[in-house]
Amino acid sequence: MSLLASLLALGIGIVLGLVGGGGSILTQPVLHHIVGLSTESAIVLGYPIVGITALVGAIRHLRSGAITLRGTVPMGLAAMVGAWLGTRTITWLGLSGETRFLLLAGMMILAGVAMLRDLLSIRPLEPTEPRPAALLATGVGVGALTGIVGVGGGFLMVPALVVLGGQAMRQAVATSLLVISMSTALAFALQRADAPVDWGIGLPFVALTVIGMLGSASLLQRIPQRPLKGVFALTLIIVGAFLALPSSR
Repeated sequence: MSLLASLLALGIGIVLGLVGGGGSILTQPVLHHIVGLSTESAIVLGYPIVGITALVGAIRHLRSGAITLRGTVPMGLAAMVGAWLGTRTITWLGLSGETRFLLLAGMMILAGVAMLRDLLSIRPLEPTEPRPAALLATGVGVGALTGIVGVGGGFLMVPALVVLGGQAMRQAVATSLLVISMSTALAFALQRADAPVDWGIGLPFVALTVIGMLGSASLLQRIPQRPLKGVFALTLIIVGAFLALPSSR
């Protein structure tokens, strides 16, 4: 793996630790455009990278009691059902790696816009009366996106857990990380035979991402969160727009 790819893997981990949901969405573009993997291999290898990193992040929250079985298991199972449906959709519709990357570009733009909207919102998200049916439906939908394009979907899952699940923001972030690790694990198990998986790239990449995420704890108090999230949101929109260009795929 090149020095640039190594630095970007480390950077993805740092950003994930600082901004939370959406931080790992750049994994597949880096694997494809910088490392040089095919679109299919980049998506499939992205699953264990995103999943392991999310699991490490979730473990950090376990000691505080922010993750509960009651709050995690239903959403996790729903997301896994969605990941299975998303994987089946690839077969049913015959989606190519290029098409899936185009959908990924759309999700990156959506994630960037959602982050900007949250930053500009006057009223922060607040827990409401739980709506289990709507929350489970959201879990299936987010899981389907995981199965199709490889994103964890934290930028969609966290608001859903707050608004539909009645969870506090801190608990929602922790829960989403564990759910993402569950859905990406299933998606990888279902799709690992669809494209070559180069662990010589994957293991160093995930190690650097985890190191970056764990190391970001010392930066949390030094870097203003709002400007950082704003810059990251704009980065997602720009990179997503680039990926949408036919020449980029």
